Amino acid sequence: MKIKKNNFHLTYCSNIHPGETWVEVFANLQKYIPELKSRLSPTEPFGIGLRLADAAAKELLEKNNLAQFQEWLTQEDLYVFTLNGFPYGGFHHQVVKDHVYAPDWSQQERLNYTLNLTQILATLLPTGLDGGISTLPLSYKPWWEDQANFEIVLKNSCLNLASLVAEMIRIKEKTGKLLHIDLEPEPDGLIENTSEIIDFFQNWLLPISGNYLSEKLNIEQSLAETKLLEHIRICYDTCHFSVEYEQPNSVFTRLQSAGIKIGKIQISAAIQVKIPAEVEKRSLIVERLRPFAESTYLHQVIERRSDDTLYHYSDLITALPHLEQSLAQEWRTHFHVPIFIHDYQILQSTQDDIATVLHLLQTNHACSHLEIETYTWDVLPSDMKIDLLTSIEREYNWVLKELGKNQEDFDN
Repeated sequence: MKIKKNNFHLTYCSNIHPGETWVEVFANLQKYIPELKSRLSPTEPFGIGLRLADAAAKELLEKNNLAQFQEWLTQEDLYVFTLNGFPYGGFHHQVVKDHVYAPDWSQQERLNYTLNLTQILATLLPTGLDGGISTLPLSYKPWWEDQANFEIVLKNSCLNLASLVAEMIRIKEKTGKLLHIDLEPEPDGLIENTSEIIDFFQNWLLPISGNYLSEKLNIEQSLAETKLLEHIRICYDTCHFSVEYEQPNSVFTRLQSAGIKIGKIQISAAIQVKIPAEVEKRSLIVERLRPFAESTYLHQVIERRSDDTLYHYSDLITALPHLEQSLAQEWRTHFHVPIFIHDYQILQSTQDDIATVLHLLQTNHACSHLEIETYTWDVLPSDMKIDLLTSIEREYNWVLKELGKNQEDFDN
């Protein structure tokens, strides 16, 4: 939905709904989107954050499927401005874990998939609006502990990203539509925090991808780098940066100083828990966390110790046995919990960081694309589950309330 007063486009990511084929995806959109629009934006256009697996993207480009979808969007007063191109394949009702990073950006399959998404978004995107595709943070760091392989993956990823940008440049020249790919840092991603983002852009992306574009398009290296910074941006997932203990204002400032744009804000909350000294209390926390240690997704844990050093666990299920003897003062867990709840008995969420980001956006217009992304409804503990449509509506209303509250602060 378009929030005119703030010039934001707000949506939720359809990766909430299971479905890897276009028939399944479209059925879910038809089931949920018109009803949500009637509740939340009855008289104004309503935005869709579209998640398409590789199979669905290929099917949407077949026959006249894309034209029919475009016709449905027009009839329902809907528009698509952002795609989720992170999960390539299955994302529900199966073990995902680190498979979500495959194929990574060093592989031709990832480029081909994203080129299909680019074609789809270029067709659907309304004139005068930029459009983004969020994607994985290149690869999964634990796969590439050998330095030589690590560097090969970075170089090949840069070349594939440059090929994608060349196509986005062609689309802009032909249609006037600006598209961007939004790399999404997260714990244990090949790029996972602000320092690693800046290092990747300055020492890998700009020189390697810039040289590729310079030769391919016959332009100066400096112009090639400018185009890269226009078409390659960051997807700021509020859950992910919170798990890394990064302060939103610092992230915004450092990225802007480096000339790196934010293409999309994904609004999501992580599990946060202060670690007491008493073993008995820690045992209660372990029991409260145990239902979240489910087998579908990776739920990376980062603990903060008294000297502010951070220690990583690859997954909650492997971290839990260490909690009672841990030196940590706090744990944060990559589990997208509902954004409208702050306290879960003895657990909390990083909801406050979302409020901080929404507040910052009132004066620092770093990004206008906002996407709610709580994709874990199926795997939440049973006592946290409510009707899905009601849950999505509550998430929208919480964000709208925060945006309204923040706007009032600046109006007064």
